[in-house]
Amino acid sequence: MQRKIITTADGSKTIHLPDLDEHYHSKHGAVNEAKHVFIDTGFKHILAKNFFNPLHILEIGFGTGLNAFVTFLEAQKINQNIDYVGVEAYPVSIHEARLMKYPEALSEKEKTSIFDALHESPWEQPFEIKSNFIFTKRKQFFVDIRDQNSFDLIYFDAFGARVQPELWTVEIFGKMYNALRPNGVLVTYAAKGSVRRAMQEVGFETERLPGPPGKREMLRATKKDNIGDAN
Repeated sequence: MQRKIITTADGSKTIHLPDLDEHYHSKHGAVNEAKHVFIDTGFKHILAKNFFNPLHILEIGFGTGLNAFVTFLEAQKINQNIDYVGVEAYPVSIHEARLMKYPEALSEKEKTSIFDALHESPWEQPFEIKSNFIFTKRKQFFVDIRDQNSFDLIYFDAFGARVQPELWTVEIFGKMYNALRPNGVLVTYAAKGSVRRAMQEVGFETERLPGPPGKREMLRATKKDNIGDAN
């Protein structure tokens, strides 16, 4: 499938798939979307509620590595220990990842080796990016996720429901619910009513929040500790 590198509205780059008319990140700003959806409403939100040592994060759709990289940068600012798992069924090549130039876009060019390490680290085993950031890449279809009560925070960054509706179902969100610990949080750029209802059906408490540039709303879902696991 053809992949094209495009520049988004905030000057950062993303990958466009012309055959699907789909982008890896928002064309209104890749970096701005990552910071708003996953850092501001996910990472900072859950850390404000509790102390985690480490904070266990699952990313659904590792893709270009942008979300993992911005999480690394934020964690270093506050010396937060992170155990990060990125799941990806169709990995981006290290060549394509470097074309994104995210360290430069984030004014962190001196940390290019960190960004490269996210892509060059071995699959299926923990890798120490830095002493307080342990990273594991899993090459896996989302339907095959079987984690139970393992994560505090999920970044749900799958391709949109328009092109991959099977990733936004009750079945998939049941797996996300089971993967979270009690009071764990899932954040996603999506805000469709069908997505919110699927989350609620498996037991999530959902919130509609202001979206990143180009989107009116997004969703945050919380696994309340008084609700049993989804089937």
